[in-house]
Amino acid sequence: MAAPRLNDGSEITIPVRNIIALIAATAVAVTGYYRVGERLSVLERNAELSAVQIEANSEFRILWPRGELGSLPADAEQFMMLEFHQLALDEIRAELDGR
Repeated sequence: MAAPRLNDGSEITIPVRNIIALIAATAVAVTGYYRVGERLSVLERNAELSAVQIEANSEFRILWPRGELGSLPADAEQFMMLEFHQLALDEIRAELDGR
């Protein structure tokens, strides 16, 4: 028996249910591929944003205690009050020492 030869005029018969199954499988595969790609993009973006936030937090954590990032208005007010009370205490001590 001779092997069948394929050429551009060869005919193939496939049941319709198999064609529909092939189309459905292809659609599911393509949809899954794009969803995986989209999910990877989202995760990469989240990782980049997290890295930026972590870097900013590290910078803040190091620079804030040193006073290199400034101070809050409440801190400035407290410093003024401390200076006022220190001056008042110095005056009281001077007055007590003078007696």
